[in-house]
Amino acid sequence: MKMAEDTRQAGSVDPKLLEILVCPLTKTTLEWRSDRQELVSRAARLAYPVRDGVPIMLPDEARELGDDD
Repeated sequence: MKMAEDTRQAGSVDPKLLEILVCPLTKTTLEWRSDRQELVSRAARLAYPVRDGVPIMLPDEARELGDDD
């Protein structure tokens, strides 16, 4: 059986996944930043990386947002 082709662009996140993901610390919604390939939690002031389309939702892997973010 042939696998269905992935219609998402390389480096993007499935929109359905974005609808259900929340920050693991604050449980608030996340903002997708395609230019940096990360999901941003304004409430926690953290940016979670997305690697090969997979969100890494571990606070230890997130970068702290700076004043210019």
